[in-house]
Amino acid sequence: MLYTHEPDPQLDYELVCIEHMVPVDHLLRHIAQYIDFTFIRDKVRSFYSETHGRPSIDPVMLFKMLFIGYLYGIRSERQLEQEINLNLAYRWFLGIGLSKKAPDHSTISWNRQYRFKDTTVFQDIFDEIVRLAISNRMVAGRVLITDSTHLKANANKRKHTVQVVEQSPKGYLDELNAAIEEDRKKLGKKPLKARKEVEETKEIKVSNTDPESGYMVRDGKPEGFFYLDHRTVDHKYNIVTDVHITAGNVHDSVPYIERLKHQVEKFGFTSTLEAIALDSGYLTSHICKSLQGMKVFAVIGRRAFTPKKGLFKKHQFTFDAEQNVYRCPNKQELTYTTTNREGYREYKSNPKICADCPLLSTCTHAKNKTKVITRHVWEDSKEWVRLNRLSRSGRYLYRLRYQTIERSFADAKELHGLRYCRFRGRWSVQEQALMTATAQNIKKIALHLAKKAK
Repeated sequence: MLYTHEPDPQLDYELVCIEHMVPVDHLLRHIAQYIDFTFIRDKVRSFYSETHGRPSIDPVMLFKMLFIGYLYGIRSERQLEQEINLNLAYRWFLGIGLSKKAPDHSTISWNRQYRFKDTTVFQDIFDEIVRLAISNRMVAGRVLITDSTHLKANANKRKHTVQVVEQSPKGYLDELNAAIEEDRKKLGKKPLKARKEVEETKEIKVSNTDPESGYMVRDGKPEGFFYLDHRTVDHKYNIVTDVHITAGNVHDSVPYIERLKHQVEKFGFTSTLEAIALDSGYLTSHICKSLQGMKVFAVIGRRAFTPKKGLFKKHQFTFDAEQNVYRCPNKQELTYTTTNREGYREYKSNPKICADCPLLSTCTHAKNKTKVITRHVWEDSKEWVRLNRLSRSGRYLYRLRYQTIERSFADAKELHGLRYCRFRGRWSVQEQALMTATAQNIKKIALHLAKKAK
């Protein structure tokens, strides 16, 4: 039987209770029950006048609106306003009745672009949520896992200029120079002469629309202007403990040690941190030396190195630490000659012996028939990391990356809109990454506490 629906005559005027319209197991119910956002008022109080101007929108409501956007992947602030007006659960979470409209989207934009611009408000809120996770024993601080992912900048890769910029020196250059001088002194070499200060420059592409982004060219990655989101998670419940944005042409290893020490000091991981798991992009001598000095069990992925086809690989040459020599597969010694400015010891073979060696063609193609092997002054630390990776615990820790940091990035991109940069400028992208990570942490905390309560 055909049925024709007639509009309810009471449709325009009906008494409803929003409380009853929101399911009991809705995510926002759990968040409202277990997370108290009133701390936000104290964080932003200094940015508001106590005596002048019109009454503002409650900053707690303002940030809860932003959290809704990041929780549900709503990328547009205009669309966020529309969704709040239409969705009863959003209205209930914000405390807005059916007869009132949500705050205008321009209010959110103005506060973000002017009131909170170049402040630490977003970082402070992120840190407070991490401390909440720590207080609920969701962060152990024993195993920290770090990686980076690329975020497509809001910029056209074809609109750029080529600029010559000065290369910044490595942050650990003084430490490396001291290690080089100590190594040369120990092995009977004279100190190196002071290096003449020469400005090293390079050409880079600079975007016309977002100059703070970086032009990224990596194997297996898209080419263009990107930012990098360097993120650290705790292995226990995959809570994000640190977020740091750099340009896309900055190497992963550059900010790592500084960010690690930053969060260890901030959250008190000094006495609890036991292990670190990283991918091969972080396998540098300085990182290995620093982690060994911190007495942390470090596991870093292997970096593939392929010599010229048909030649022996470096690991086929045995190092004798007592005599400070390398031995080739034919049992001949490569003796130490010097330690260069880059921090590498140089070991050379005897060309007279090599000339009659039956393995010469598979050892070197040098015209002077001399095989040269280099060894960094911090190579012992890299060897320590390699042995960690090959151990049973190391293999287990490295596999954790796929369940933790890789999953965290996947959720951020697929569910929370972090695949592309919504804004331009490093500070604004940092805000987006921090709010995304905060939303992820809020979600995990609320669902965990709700499950625990059952």
